[in-house]
Amino acid sequence: MIHRLQRGLVPEKHHVALRVDGELAFEHCITRRGFDSVYTIAYHRRPPHWVRDEQDLGEHPGHVEAAWDGAVRRRHFQPARLPVGGSPFAARRLFLANPDVSVWFARPDADDDTLVANADGDELTFVHGGSGRVETPLGVVPFAAGDYVFVPRALPHRWRLDGPAFLLLVEGRSPLDLPKQFRNQVGQLTMDAPYCHRDFREPVWPEGGPQALGAPRLLKILRHGRVTLQELANDPFDVVGWDGQLWPYAFPIRAYQPRTGAVHLPPTTHITFAGSGYVVCSFVPRLVDTREGAIPCPYPHSSVDCDEFLFYVDGNFTSRRGIDAASVTLHPIGLPHGPHPGRYEASIGTTRTDEVAVMIDTFSPLLPTRFAREVEDPSYNRSWVQQAGGEQTGGGVKDPVAW
Repeated sequence: MIHRLQRGLVPEKHHVALRVDGELAFEHCITRRGFDSVYTIAYHRRPPHWVRDEQDLGEHPGHVEAAWDGAVRRRHFQPARLPVGGSPFAARRLFLANPDVSVWFARPDADDDTLVANADGDELTFVHGGSGRVETPLGVVPFAAGDYVFVPRALPHRWRLDGPAFLLLVEGRSPLDLPKQFRNQVGQLTMDAPYCHRDFREPVWPEGGPQALGAPRLLKILRHGRVTLQELANDPFDVVGWDGQLWPYAFPIRAYQPRTGAVHLPPTTHITFAGSGYVVCSFVPRLVDTREGAIPCPYPHSSVDCDEFLFYVDGNFTSRRGIDAASVTLHPIGLPHGPHPGRYEASIGTTRTDEVAVMIDTFSPLLPTRFAREVEDPSYNRSWVQQAGGEQTGGGVKDPVAW
């Protein structure tokens, strides 16, 4: 979805014979929106669709119900309190979800022991900590802390880790793409877009092709929260070549080119990726507002059509106290939110901010799971009053209130 790539051997036209070592290769079309959107065509030595056996493994241990729990409050979650261990696929835990997008966290310390494929959606993973590579039939995507890693829906792959990792996974039910306002009429990124084609790290074609990676023939498929294990008849990585615009990639968050205005710009200027019903935004170190008297700190606001999810990555968070790296705040539809006491005033005259954060705005409410509630800081909604000098005296909801 960035631009067209070609790797390895492909025939002169689509849907015509390609012979490799005297044998006919099998064309494999990977399409979006039926056959009407971007696609990639890969060529396998053996049929990629033959299956020897399958087994229903039941519910994924990290997939639990996301449900409205009756709380309209600003919320603070601490996913760093999740236990460490397992593979990236097994260790993931569902935190928040709505019909358009799901948000998972994982703290794995081991490689995926099989291939995996998410049939529920595209996966955009932000690597908060760790490094390694993602192996796919289309090549290898190396990653490090601070990278987004994109894997298209249902593409078999496995994560290989150099050590323990901390991952934020965004699972988009609709195709995740770059916002259309950053493209010209032929699909090229415009010169004033906040990134360029060179920023997106393409999959590396390994020596000997993906077949040289020795991929397992066991594939775990996630669909509707359940996992199916399939034993494939042939090596799914026996790809001799491919071309197309649908491929996995890595994008370093610090490659995002932030904009600065005379006065404070809204968070929509930080949009990085978009799907139907949600956007993903990147906050990176940047110069702040240039007009004399401008207030760089975000103003109190009520974004009455959106839930706002913010994952704090690094730096000094301009509008908050008491929020550490790897914290999550969720500001729901129905409540205003803004800077902690003193932050708004103190920002006047500053020239830059060094914060790094990932924001997800959704147009349907994000519902928490028990994994989120188990690591919630219940005092966050009252933290503005507390940090202004203690709880106010008088008032308070002490007794049941009749309707």
